[in-house]
Amino acid sequence: MKLKWLGHASFLVTSDTGLRIVTDPYSTGSGINYSPVNEPADIVVVSHDHFDHNAVASVPGKPEVVTGSGTKSLQRIQFKGIATHHDESQGKERGSNTIFCFTIDGIKLCHLGDLGHKLAPQQIADIGEVDVLLIPVGGFFTIDARVATQVCDDLKPRVIIPMHYKTPKCDFPIAGVDDFLAGKQNVRQLDSSEVEFRAGELPPATQIIVLQPAC
Repeated sequence: MKLKWLGHASFLVTSDTGLRIVTDPYSTGSGINYSPVNEPADIVVVSHDHFDHNAVASVPGKPEVVTGSGTKSLQRIQFKGIATHHDESQGKERGSNTIFCFTIDGIKLCHLGDLGHKLAPQQIADIGEVDVLLIPVGGFFTIDARVATQVCDDLKPRVIIPMHYKTPKCDFPIAGVDDFLAGKQNVRQLDSSEVEFRAGELPPATQIIVLQPAC
């Protein structure tokens, strides 16, 4: 399974058989200066209905779309959506958010979308075991570095990939990735937007991988 960070909270997941899944495609402008998402996909997963996460029309290939909580099966992949909020006020400030868990080539991914609060015990139980965690760390609109660290401790993933933080192509008033990385061990900062994972070959201890945005 290959994972490519397009930018912000958008990733391209490509299975060994060529199935392509895009998460949270963004619209450009209003602080999002990444290049448009131009990766054809079979499936698009959308955590919530904000412009920087729901630009399904920009994704080539007429993909099927997965939204909302509950379990849905598409292309022989089971997507589990877990209802959360975009803020610490039960969604009163920024609305709802859906965490998505799905397994590709024996690797269980968890995309937290714009999670805005600590996870409740039942949410942790519903997520279950995680191999690769895609987690927002920039704060302000989402959880910040401190809460993101707590979420990682709660979920105990094998691999952590930070997202939704300030970069030269994101003008949002959020923090960069360094706040999240401070004091942490086993960090790999790659010069690439892409990384490959294989079942049975994941790091024995939790590893943080920092990717470069492709767009």
